[in-house]
Amino acid sequence: MISPTSSSRSFARAAALASALLLLVGCAPDPSPSPTPTPAFASEEEAFAAAEATYRAYNEALNQVDFADTDTFEDVYAQLSGSAAESTREAFSQFHADHLRSIGTTRFDSFRPLSADLATGKVDANVCSDVSDVEVLDASGASVVSEDRPSRQPLDVTFATRSDAASITISKLEAAEAFTCGH
Repeated sequence: MISPTSSSRSFARAAALASALLLLVGCAPDPSPSPTPTPAFASEEEAFAAAEATYRAYNEALNQVDFADTDTFEDVYAQLSGSAAESTREAFSQFHADHLRSIGTTRFDSFRPLSADLATGKVDANVCSDVSDVEVLDASGASVVSEDRPSRQPLDVTFATRSDAASITISKLEAAEAFTCGH
């Protein structure tokens, strides 16, 4: 049998230990709050300017591509992400394999901003791409461009911030359904 005195001491020790633990828990610093994500852009104007600059860099890189030299693809790829990167890589690989070559210069004659999500950096725009000066030729020098290709192509373009949030890329690039180029 345990004597009342040792039982009282055991209880007192347990109570003291529990009190000490509660004090330690109570004195523990509050967890640091999660940092508030910094918006990708300060304004819509900044987002639209970044998107247009990205599209301009993409267009300039596109004009430097030589399908015979895969190293020339890298500057185009640097401007792309998501489905735009995937489809472009597939197309360029096929053009390289088919020994195609492109002559002429692609231009864009309008950039129409649609929306910008300042928090995420997603930007949507319409672009009119002028390919009237561009010809794509096969190994024998024959054109592979469809006779009914429009010289000005309306595009829906979506931009997304890079993981480092330092710049944006073209994440989606497709023919526009509800937008047409003038002229």
